[in-house]
Amino acid sequence: MSNLNVLIVDDEKEIADLIEVYLINEGFNVFKFYSAKEALEAIYNNKIDLAVLDVMLPDGNGFSLCKSIREKYSFPIIMLTAKEEEIDKITGFTLGADDYITKPFRPLELVARVKAQLRRYTKYNKESLGDKEILSYKGLVINEKTHKCTLNDNELNLTPTEFSILKILLEEKGNVVSSEKLFKAIWKDEYFSKNNNTIPTHIRHLREKMGDSIEKPKYIKTIWGVGYKFEE
Repeated sequence: MSNLNVLIVDDEKEIADLIEVYLINEGFNVFKFYSAKEALEAIYNNKIDLAVLDVMLPDGNGFSLCKSIREKYSFPIIMLTAKEEEIDKITGFTLGADDYITKPFRPLELVARVKAQLRRYTKYNKESLGDKEILSYKGLVINEKTHKCTLNDNELNLTPTEFSILKILLEEKGNVVSSEKLFKAIWKDEYFSKNNNTIPTHIRHLREKMGDSIEKPKYIKTIWGVGYKFEE
């Protein structure tokens, strides 16, 4: 994963410097900033592969920065915060974040999450998947090679995590996929009860983007107490 560009935005200089050292040691190119304005300018002028955003910034917050990024870019975003409140996590996911880590954290854990997000994201842009390259269902079309998704010929602006969830559900069309299975497939990590709102939050955001209904779903059907499915 060398030569990939990672953006760090944190107004706590010591934390930003620490993350920078660990990522450089892993072969990443690092763009480090202490404010949202400087970070946005860098994003517009450079190819960024992943961003690590602190929630609290001197000229705004990481949520608004995340929202601005998602208006144009789909690269993975990891949010950092000192708060461990569920509402912050839901807000981050709703605005397009892919992962979330609370301070204090172990630098090696953050590095591992950066690598996991980049593995998924770069896979979609480089892998040719033959006959499974295009997945479709009732006007919903996913192109795994170009990492694009359209619904009735209108492109959906999905985050990498949302794209992954939709792809898995389409591949398992007709079968129920549990939140635990989705979580493990995407994050390659153990599923704990404290994470049990992660997948439902992403599903809700997907439904909003697709104009789908939880009461009368055309696409993602909730099987209560079990998981989610696309009808065969």
